[in-house]
Amino acid sequence: MTLQGWTLILLFTALTAALAKPMGLWLFALYEGRRTPLHRVLGPVERGFYRLSGIDPNEEQHWLRYAVHMLVFQLALLLFTYAVLRLQDVLPLNPRALPGVAPDGAMNVAISFTTNTNWQWYSGEATLSNLAQMLGLTIHNFLSAATGIAVAFALFRGFARAEAKTVGNFWADCTRVTLYLLLPACVVYSVYLIASGVPQTLSSLVDVTTLEGAKQSLALGPVASQEAIKMLGTNGGGFFNANSAHPFENPSALTNLVQMLSIFALGGGLAWCFGKAVGNTRQGWAILIAMLTIFLAGASVAYWQEAAGNPVLHHLGVAGGNMEGKEVRFGVAASALFAAVTTAASCGAVNAMHDSFTALGGLVPLVNIQLGEVVIGGVGAGIYGFLLFALLAVFVAGLMVGRTPEYVGKKIEAREVKLAILAIAVLPLCILGLTALSAVLPQGLAGPLNKGPHGFTEILYAFASGAGNNGSAFAGLSAGTPFYNGLLGVAMWIGRFFVIVPVLAIAGSLAAKKHTPATAGSFPTTGVLWIGLLLAVILIVGGLTFLPSLALGPIADHLAMISGQLF
Repeated sequence: MTLQGWTLILLFTALTAALAKPMGLWLFALYEGRRTPLHRVLGPVERGFYRLSGIDPNEEQHWLRYAVHMLVFQLALLLFTYAVLRLQDVLPLNPRALPGVAPDGAMNVAISFTTNTNWQWYSGEATLSNLAQMLGLTIHNFLSAATGIAVAFALFRGFARAEAKTVGNFWADCTRVTLYLLLPACVVYSVYLIASGVPQTLSSLVDVTTLEGAKQSLALGPVASQEAIKMLGTNGGGFFNANSAHPFENPSALTNLVQMLSIFALGGGLAWCFGKAVGNTRQGWAILIAMLTIFLAGASVAYWQEAAGNPVLHHLGVAGGNMEGKEVRFGVAASALFAAVTTAASCGAVNAMHDSFTALGGLVPLVNIQLGEVVIGGVGAGIYGFLLFALLAVFVAGLMVGRTPEYVGKKIEAREVKLAILAIAVLPLCILGLTALSAVLPQGLAGPLNKGPHGFTEILYAFASGAGNNGSAFAGLSAGTPFYNGLLGVAMWIGRFFVIVPVLAIAGSLAAKKHTPATAGSFPTTGVLWIGLLLAVILIVGGLTFLPSLALGPIADHLAMISGQLF
């Protein structure tokens, strides 16, 4: 470990906190439907879209109608992408004449990008045409991110409104987020990436001569535009198989830092936006502090373990940190930090191979995902996932003080607690159930490239990543089979929409309630005690749920490593 490494981690955390309010202000303007400086230019586009589609943006929707419209929209996008992938061999912008994707693979990819997971069993540059990358995938990067933010806005309205029957308009929320936030931000971001050396072209290949004099063909394509929304929308799906470890996606240490900041930017801004929406920004800061506390703990453990390296190699005379699977231009600190960031934010982009991390270094991204997107989380999904635990925490606090729990002026009763527990229980049931199934069936056991606890971790990580809508992989699992494509598709769909629907039901239930003024008996939800209780509930629930599986995987792997056995 070095001072430079710790400085990078602390600087990144400070910059994330500094970005929270500016991003939150912009998000709050969209939440309220207020004009922004971009309305003068893009306002006619928005109004034209409403006229063409017959949508009245001022028509408010009950939570159930909001949910139905959202689900129908996602299903339509899924089927559209499936068709593009299956037919890419007859569609234009396919300069390498790539064949259509097989049915199980195409369905897995369509589900993956619809759910903001962006799990990739394939090598992007060798499997998908330029049209499939742009029309089939990048469109999802925008709309799945916008959907997550729209659901968060609906939940915010549930807390902010009193005796209301509606939680907003899904089409208006999704359109405004895409048009006034994601698109303009990504245009600027793409220009920066192009200036930094990231390709943006419809060309397919370029022939180069290496330093040794050999000839090599390098894949090109519209990389910068996909890279921008991949990061800002916490999507994670890369144009290239190596993802952000590829120099055409992430050329330098500076672009690496900018990419990490963009992964956290909207998640931090939504935490501040929540506080503003409920009329007390201290509520938002309390949530952000709790998020960053968990993140810092995980990033510190990952850096410590990766800097410590492998004792087996040390015994053989190979000194230094663990550089296996890492890019030299980033090093141990930036690689460990990126792994913590991308899994804390449900992004899934990687600049190093997590399968090559030390056992406890790899445990950190796994635990980040298993905690259910509460460590900043994906855009929208992070804040509403965190608020589910907040409802559970105030319920525990209410039991402590012997009165009906309250949170930001709303009484939390049996209906909200049951729905929150239902949403929280979805991930462990899906992750552990499908992992257990894959660990005993021959088709599942054929996937891991390693044996013992490390191979088990590869399976566990895959289903955690799928159900948690993260999309990163341990890179040691051969997942491009009908068995894994099918089960991971189920995990991704359940992990996304079996959480969103209860969240919207909670929003509707809260919106119908009266505001309850705080009294001397109310449990404060902005101070150190609240943050500590919130962290305790998250860690206890996560620990009790996943500790046995972690003991069988990365913890057993670590104990074997220090005794001299590697897998």
